[in-house]
Amino acid sequence: MRGWFLPLAVAFGFIFLYAPIISLVVFSFNESRLVTVWGGFSTRWYGELLRDRQILNAAWISLKVAFWSATLATIIGTLGAFVLTRFSKFTGRLLLTGMITAPLVMPEVITGLSLLLLFVSMELTLGWPAGRGLTTIIIAHTTFCAAFVAVIAQSRLRQMDESLEEAARDLGAGPVRVFFDVTLPVIAPALVAGWLLAFTLSLDDLVIASFVSGPGASTLPMVIFSKVRLGVSPDVNALATIIIGIVLVAVVIAGWMMRRSMRNMN
Repeated sequence: MRGWFLPLAVAFGFIFLYAPIISLVVFSFNESRLVTVWGGFSTRWYGELLRDRQILNAAWISLKVAFWSATLATIIGTLGAFVLTRFSKFTGRLLLTGMITAPLVMPEVITGLSLLLLFVSMELTLGWPAGRGLTTIIIAHTTFCAAFVAVIAQSRLRQMDESLEEAARDLGAGPVRVFFDVTLPVIAPALVAGWLLAFTLSLDDLVIASFVSGPGASTLPMVIFSKVRLGVSPDVNALATIIIGIVLVAVVIAGWMMRRSMRNMN
C-alpha cells in the first residue's frame, strides 16, 4: 500500500493545485466569447487585451506598486531582522518583534481600514499625502510585505555562521563593511526569495489596495474584480496567462540564483 499511496497522493495534490491554472491557460487561446465553451484555437483575446487601455494601465500601476513595495519591504525587513538577530537585548525589542509579526496575523480588512484612517489623519494634520493614490498604496503594501521579508531574512541570519562576521571584525572591518561584504552576500538568496514573495503579495492584493487607493490608481486585481462581477471576459484569461508566464520565469531565475549561490558557498 505504501508503494502506490504516496505517488498517488502527490499526483492528486498537483492536479488539485494546477488543474485550474492549466484550464485557464488553455481557455486563454479559445476562439469563443464564452470562457467555458471551447470554440477552437485562437490568439484573438491576446490582441483584444493589448487594445484594452483600462487593463494595461492597471497592470502598469500594479507592477510599479509591486516593484517599489517589494524593494522598500526588503530593505526595511532586512534591517529589522538584522536588529532582532544580532542585538539580543535592547529597549523596545518586544515591541519591535510585535510590530514585525502583527501584519502576518492581522486580517487584511483591519489593516486596510487602519491605514486608511492613518492617511486621512496625516492629510488633515500634515497635508500629506494629498489624497489616496499610488503613494498610499506603496506605503500600505510595504507595511505588510516587510513582515514577510523580515521572517525570511531572520531565519537565514539565525542559520548563518557568525564566526564569519567575527573574523571580518578581527581583521579590522567596521560594522557597516562587515554587513555589506560578509553578511549581505551570505543572506542574498533569502533576500531574493523575500523580494519575490513581497512582489507577489503586492501584485495579488485586493483588500488593502481597495481601502487606500483613489481615482486613477486602480490596481490590476481591483479592475479584474470589477470585471468578474459583470461576467468574466476571455481577455482576462489572456492576462492571467501572461502573468503566470512572468511569475514562472521569475521563479526559475530565482531558483537558479539560489542554487548557484549555494554551490559557490560549498
